[in-house]
Amino acid sequence: MELVLLISLLSILLGALIAFLLFGNYFRTKKSEVQAIAKPELQATQKHSKPLQQISKKSHSKSQSHATDKDKIKRHHPLDANTLKGHGDSVTALCFSSDGRSLATACADGVVRVFKLDDASSKSFKFLRINLPAGGHPTAVTFSDGASSIVVAAQTLSGSSLYMYGEENAKTANETKQQPKLPLPEIKWAHHKVHEKKAILTLVGTTSSYGSADGSTIIASCSEGTDIILWHGKTGKILGNVDTNQLKNTMATISPNGRFIAAAAFTADVKVWEVMYSKDGSVKELSRVMQLKGHKSAVTWLCFTPNSEKIITASKDGSMRIWNINVYAYACYRTRFFYCFSCKSNYIISVVMTFLSVLEVRYHLDEDPKTLKVFPIPLCDSTGSTLNYDRLSISPDGRILAATHASTLQWLCAETGKVLDTSDKAHEGDITGIAWAPTTIPMGDGLAMVLATAGADKKVKLWVAPPLQPS
Repeated sequence: MELVLLISLLSILLGALIAFLLFGNYFRTKKSEVQAIAKPELQATQKHSKPLQQISKKSHSKSQSHATDKDKIKRHHPLDANTLKGHGDSVTALCFSSDGRSLATACADGVVRVFKLDDASSKSFKFLRINLPAGGHPTAVTFSDGASSIVVAAQTLSGSSLYMYGEENAKTANETKQQPKLPLPEIKWAHHKVHEKKAILTLVGTTSSYGSADGSTIIASCSEGTDIILWHGKTGKILGNVDTNQLKNTMATISPNGRFIAAAAFTADVKVWEVMYSKDGSVKELSRVMQLKGHKSAVTWLCFTPNSEKIITASKDGSMRIWNINVYAYACYRTRFFYCFSCKSNYIISVVMTFLSVLEVRYHLDEDPKTLKVFPIPLCDSTGSTLNYDRLSISPDGRILAATHASTLQWLCAETGKVLDTSDKAHEGDITGIAWAPTTIPMGDGLAMVLATAGADKKVKLWVAPPLQPS
């Protein structure tokens, strides 16, 4: 019995030894096969490592080159000088300060930004960010009292509001020279439901300099209804209001000297009011003085010339018109003619004076101004149909008229109506605002007349003025 057990145990041990030797040989064979497979892969990796690095470098170089080409494509037009970025949504309006060194933008993201234009060709710009009260969506913006304060129109569920933001603490003249600052976001005054629940379409401010005006800033807000309100920029006091009585307004603006308010509305006529000033310089009343009649369809936009003597209008009838609204210039001419001819003939004097009296716009007799020039709108679609201008803005020297339709921007000679240049895709979306800097501003080593445009593509672009030669 013991012998049987001993033989069985030896058999088991011998079997285990044989199995161990067999499996050991099997694993060694597999290991050599794995090593044989791994070595070629490693060699292949080593062979290709250097070319891969070279390819990576080439790809990086190509991407940089592609980025440069992309920037060039974006600035496709020779007059395209710069782009102000950083807006989170469509830019709804923009406005330059009186010195042209600050540019305010209103954005649908609920923020007003004030850019400092120390050099319009700079790669980056400092800007002040003003967050409106919760729920407010800015629709228009204008400066008040230079660059030290700004007035913003905002639309809320309860209606339209106006906010005036100014410096938190007044600076001394010496501090201002040493470190010029943009207005700090502190509300100085606010008005709510100023046009009931109607949105404010345009907000225009200017320095009142006509006649006995005291030089304060006056601001006109135009609603999408029929009312227009005139405000005192510094105090927020209502100075007067008018009603266009034309179903709904399109826009309104003030002449640069603060004498006239003109409005484009649903009809083909443009109504003009005169701001009457008291002897102490304050606004006394708003008086309707004339109506521009001649267009056959609704006026889409208008602007005053820099000297406040003419109005330029664009209409859906496919034409632009230049109107004379000035009386003072003809009075000067009458005095000069009288002086020149008085020593020769009383007959000549009477003829000259009669002729000039016909040219005058006699407001007290309810006379309306006559058209000086009519130009066809030189913009057509693919079928040859004339397109309408959405917005107009005239250069500070009064020689170049900028006009827009959708995403197209044109520059025209204000004297002849000839096209100076065109940018078919000035923005990647519709152009929502347009304004010339009121004076030349720094650009590179010199000064330049600069036009700013805002778009639904979240961008604001700066353009230099074209040469006065038709393209």
